[in-house]
Amino acid sequence: MYEIRFHGRGGQGAVTSAELLALSAIADGKSAQAFPSFGPERRGAPVIAFARISESPIRNRTAIQEPNLVIVLDPSLLRLVKVDAGLQPGGTVVINSQKDAATIRKETGISARLVTVDANRIAREEIGRVITNTTMLGAALAAQPLVPVERLEKELKGRFGRIAERNINAFRRAMRECRITDAA
Repeated sequence: MYEIRFHGRGGQGAVTSAELLALSAIADGKSAQAFPSFGPERRGAPVIAFARISESPIRNRTAIQEPNLVIVLDPSLLRLVKVDAGLQPGGTVVINSQKDAATIRKETGISARLVTVDANRIAREEIGRVITNTTMLGAALAAQPLVPVERLEKELKGRFGRIAERNINAFRRAMRECRITDAA
């Protein structure tokens, strides 16, 4: 089973990202689940969402404590949350940041495999708004091909309708522009 934890803020699309990833996995014939973890948060408050993907049925419904992959939609959370807490050995952290891996490692102590992408810039240029969820999914799939790209793009079309093409462009750009750095 592969487990993913998303860190974002209310309104950034972390929950939507988890759902899109799970729906893509299900469409690919796998078992998957996605669920959020938040209370009465308001827009902008820290939010965590989870996704699991497996070749066999998933019976575990608990929050993910030891993920294989962590996706950080908002870089300001790096100062508030130890996003790599419980990360499995060999795990990956995907971060929306303009900073390089060495700077992030120095500031956060994260030693895992890092994937960085300036998702804010890409989203602003492609979507017209700084909502980075689909952009971050592109970087995540570049690092770990959990589902076929075509499956996820089909889910993006279904979810976003007339603005799907802009989201797909952001997704594809992030796949090309992300920087993958092996564990320290």
